[in-house]
Amino acid sequence: MGEAERTAAAPVLRWAGDGAIVIEYGEVISSELARRAQRVAAALEAAGLPWLVEAVPTYRSTLAVIRPEEVWPAEAMQAVERIVAAAESEGDANVERRVVEVPVYYGGEYGPDLGDVAAHAGLSPEEVIAIHIAPTYEVQMIGFMLGFPYLAGMDPRIATPRLTTPRTLIPAGSVGIAGNQTGVYPLASPGGWRIIGRTPLRLADPSSDPPCLLRAGDMVKFVPTEPPQESKTPPEVV
Repeated sequence: MGEAERTAAAPVLRWAGDGAIVIEYGEVISSELARRAQRVAAALEAAGLPWLVEAVPTYRSTLAVIRPEEVWPAEAMQAVERIVAAAESEGDANVERRVVEVPVYYGGEYGPDLGDVAAHAGLSPEEVIAIHIAPTYEVQMIGFMLGFPYLAGMDPRIATPRLTTPRTLIPAGSVGIAGNQTGVYPLASPGGWRIIGRTPLRLADPSSDPPCLLRAGDMVKFVPTEPPQESKTPPEVV
């Protein structure tokens, strides 16, 4: 079975314990599966089901978290099946995708691995930056930590392996590359991605509603920005 057939297959619904239903669309990572997951998650959230806690889209599935004490299992499964079928039939015709510009301070103290990425790719740091900012990336899922966007669309010319030894602390806002993916650390964290820059945007704030700046389905455009000149200290994330 080819990838096109796998991504076009009907979704499979199954229970994950007694408190969640998983809607699976396939076994590969693709924009088509991610968009199906996002579309169904949005439809579930919009349905106003009183027993639905949240719907979380991933690369190839959607997790519908429910309150099992408030609904019979058969009723919950039937309701989710109806919403999934309707969302699948509608397609992306009515889906609006936000484009979020993310300013980035590339290189220097903000991007300590930019030179290593350039050397691995056989390019100059300036060429790596130009390649990195060229696409408009799609947020295919949020994961790993609060607000961390996994972005599709990076040019394979700048794909670079993770660090052999992860750093114990990466500053919030750090923009990194790992393999053929790029992403942004919303919070300070250990990590092994190659850091090529940093954004002053705050991508995650647990005290806010919603707590994450980006959501699955958003489009992201990185914009190179000059860092503040009045201080040599990296700025606080705002």
